[in-house]
Amino acid sequence: MASDTPSTFDYDLFVIGAGSGGVRAARVAAGEAGAKVAIAEESRYGGTCVIRGCVPKKLMVFASGYGTMAAEAQAYGWDITENGFDWGVFKPKLEAELDRLEGIYQKLLDGSGVDKFDQRATLADAHTVRLADGTTKTAKTILIATGGRPVKPEIPGAELGITSNDIFHVDELPKRILIVGGGYIGCEFAGVLNGLGSHVTQYYRGLQVLRGFDEEARTLIADEMKIAGIDLKTGIDVEKLEKTGDGILVHDTLGGTATFDQVLFATGRAPNTEGLGLEEAGVTLGKKGEVVVDEFSHTGVPSIWAIGDVTDRVQLTPVAIREGMAFVETVFKGNPTKPDHELIPTAIFTQPEMGTIGLSEEEARDTVKEPLEIYATSFKPMQQSFAGGAAQKILMKLIVGAHSRTVLGCHIVGPSAGEMIQMAGIAVKMGATKEDFDRTVAVHPTAAEEMVTMRNPVRTLS
Repeated sequence: MASDTPSTFDYDLFVIGAGSGGVRAARVAAGEAGAKVAIAEESRYGGTCVIRGCVPKKLMVFASGYGTMAAEAQAYGWDITENGFDWGVFKPKLEAELDRLEGIYQKLLDGSGVDKFDQRATLADAHTVRLADGTTKTAKTILIATGGRPVKPEIPGAELGITSNDIFHVDELPKRILIVGGGYIGCEFAGVLNGLGSHVTQYYRGLQVLRGFDEEARTLIADEMKIAGIDLKTGIDVEKLEKTGDGILVHDTLGGTATFDQVLFATGRAPNTEGLGLEEAGVTLGKKGEVVVDEFSHTGVPSIWAIGDVTDRVQLTPVAIREGMAFVETVFKGNPTKPDHELIPTAIFTQPEMGTIGLSEEEARDTVKEPLEIYATSFKPMQQSFAGGAAQKILMKLIVGAHSRTVLGCHIVGPSAGEMIQMAGIAVKMGATKEDFDRTVAVHPTAAEEMVTMRNPVRTLS
């Protein structure tokens, strides 16, 4: 659709933040809807996911897995000389790959005709953006897509620790590292650093890590993390950090102390809204500083919208992209579209890996108004069993409504769980029944075949 912006506006759309959501919205609005668009980014194009999140983390997950793969290869008859992991070789290749991906994001914007401003942008008013160099740009519509950031706890010495943003840039891997936090980010990096050769200790103040995920699945992951050599301690937190000649001295809430080379805080994230001028422009912020939006990602200020982690709805890159697409459909294509936040398949790259969609057993028990059937099986994968030694267990689990027969939740723990949950997610999203799973012929020999061969429930809940 051609732009009908009055001459009083410089742009139809100005996007603040060039992460995955903001870039997608900008280039689709420009390339498909014919809007005149600008985008501003104070850091690097690609945002958290590409520069300091999903992509570098997954590459480190790959790197951390080759140690056990080398040992397995020897059991299969390969003659392999193992010299250990070299961070000095991996780090520059990682940085080069992130540079390449950032370049792709910039080329996509250039190809769509989006004007780029490589500087911080804030709101002067509901239609005006003020850039760091003092210039201002006006826009009929402004989209806030500034994402979020990791936060450190407010304790003495917290400045001595690092966050997930920093771990990719350390000069050398720490020999002894403490990870504080039991969410998926903390557990993922515990597995990664353990696999790369660091001695990993993890503190979590709660009773079990991965709060909010299926209890059976998270318990299996915690058990396997300990078997892999991670010193996982629950019911404990950090009170104070001190710099010593031997590293960082950590005082914990149980009265103990321990020394580490590095402390990584994985203690939550906050929306990037500070100093943006949002409240002055009439935008409502929530308790965590998040931008409050309606089902269409609209702030309530007619000209201002927001998508992605800055809204603190579902903090996942594909969700931010979907929200950006829905925004363009609504504002520039005349097709009001709500982003769909229901039944989102998710992968957690712990070791072992987890894939999940729908309700956990605990959520289903508390919310579903019909009896439940729980189907589950746990076994050791063929590849690792053949190699001998300790093999991480696989878990396959379905939560089924006993009357409706609908599969309400699917949880997988084990190798390639993320790949499997993407396919299982299609079925669950379509409302598949347990009988639909049963009618599907198994692919043999695979781990995934267990998803369609579980005939009898292991327990029923009424």
